[in-house]
Amino acid sequence: MIVRNKKMFSLGAVFALSFLAVLFMIFSPIFDGNNGLQFADNSFNKLSKGSSYFIPKVAKSNEKFMGRMFTAGIKVDKPEDKPGDAEKRAENIAKVFTTAGAAVQVTGTSVKLEGDLGKVLASALQDSDAMFKNDGDKIKARYGTDDEKKMFRQWHNALGKIIKEFQKEKKIEEAKMTSDVMKKAIEPAYNFYMIDGEKVVDHAGMLSGLLVFYVAYTMWWGYAIFYMFDGLGLSMKKAKVKKEA
Repeated sequence: MIVRNKKMFSLGAVFALSFLAVLFMIFSPIFDGNNGLQFADNSFNKLSKGSSYFIPKVAKSNEKFMGRMFTAGIKVDKPEDKPGDAEKRAENIAKVFTTAGAAVQVTGTSVKLEGDLGKVLASALQDSDAMFKNDGDKIKARYGTDDEKKMFRQWHNALGKIIKEFQKEKKIEEAKMTSDVMKKAIEPAYNFYMIDGEKVVDHAGMLSGLLVFYVAYTMWWGYAIFYMFDGLGLSMKKAKVKKEA
């Protein structure tokens, strides 16, 4: 293919080579041992955690459920379970709910629960607060386990099924409160465990810089292609309207 405009083609080549050079740097471990994508991902995770602490607010809403009794029967087996997995999960669920003051009866992979909903959710919030603050030792000590994440995950395994029971029974308030504990406390605490939260306002400059870089870098490659193709004599022009005789 013949280069028709060497100046434009050379400009496009410079843009393309510099784009690839920056891309190489992005994938190099030059950000404290992380590459650029890992650095950005870690930064956004920290900022996301810093704006996801809703536990005190949820705990306040839960106060009116103190003394409200509930019963629920759930099955904890999953299609992907290996032999013994579901039984062990049932035992762990029994442990967290017993510690929360509920009465628990385990039969194989079925768990029957009865207790004070407010107290049970308060216990889940207490564990969520510990996990959110990266204090997994509290979970280990409370339940006598060496795997705090696995034990804490039992709240999610059980409460998700309890919500469905509440919905079937038309217990809208109980279902919503339990769902709030799940979504605003348990899930953020689990997903952000061992990540240090940071406030967005403290990193406004970095966020602005990443946004500007993302937009500029995307346009960078576009201009490289545009100039190189223009140098080769390949361009797009609006077709002329053919007039009828």
